[in-house]
Amino acid sequence: MAQHIPPDHILPAVAAADLIAAGFRQYAPSLTRLTSPHEMAGHIMAALDAQRPLSVVRLGDGELLTLAADTVLPAAEVQELAPFLPYAGVPCSTPDIRATLAEAIRGADWVGVPISRAPTFQGLLFPVLRHFGIDWSSLKLTSSTINYSLHQSRLLLPILQGRRVLLIGSQAVELGALLQLHGVQVTGIIPAVAGMADIPRVMQLTSEQTFDTALVAAGIPAVVLCRRIAGELGSVAFDFGHLADKLVTGELQL
Repeated sequence: MAQHIPPDHILPAVAAADLIAAGFRQYAPSLTRLTSPHEMAGHIMAALDAQRPLSVVRLGDGELLTLAADTVLPAAEVQELAPFLPYAGVPCSTPDIRATLAEAIRGADWVGVPISRAPTFQGLLFPVLRHFGIDWSSLKLTSSTINYSLHQSRLLLPILQGRRVLLIGSQAVELGALLQLHGVQVTGIIPAVAGMADIPRVMQLTSEQTFDTALVAAGIPAVVLCRRIAGELGSVAFDFGHLADKLVTGELQL
């Protein structure tokens, strides 16, 4: 606020919040509405009912920092900001990995984007999309926390009940047992994804399964897996993320 006040001037009795509100009104027409949890649940269930492929992927700081390495940020800075990337499935962000990830985002049916305007969330989202030539306005957008929102809105079980569910990820066995207790038919489990390099093996195993929808909790590779499961196998694939961990540990209840 002070940066915009000329030297030797003051702005009496105007709160910073009032200035922000006044400025926001100017940009309000540029607001973009994200697909709500209830709308998203409707799209997923309609695809399941019609046996139509559908992919829902989510972009968090891991995906965005992977894409940002050596493109919009120096790789060394990304390494400093994101020491967790190897755990999330990307030991090193390479041009091939970035291209594969960008192509999955471009081809996904729904893309969850961060609401947070923090530097490694929305601060990277638009520069990264611009670098890879992805027009954000052409994407169908929801929140990157749509997995949690569906759970909090009590929509998750209604989506899954009566469907054949494939679980992919390190918590798949435990999550499968939990879902079965709530009447969900778990027809397949792929218990681990060893990073981006493991995607071909996981896709081969997935192609051998019988399922209506796949819940993929596999870090950054989940974006690519969900897109490929929908595009190549004709199923519904949802990037389930850390919701799997929180349900298994009991931090969240079904």
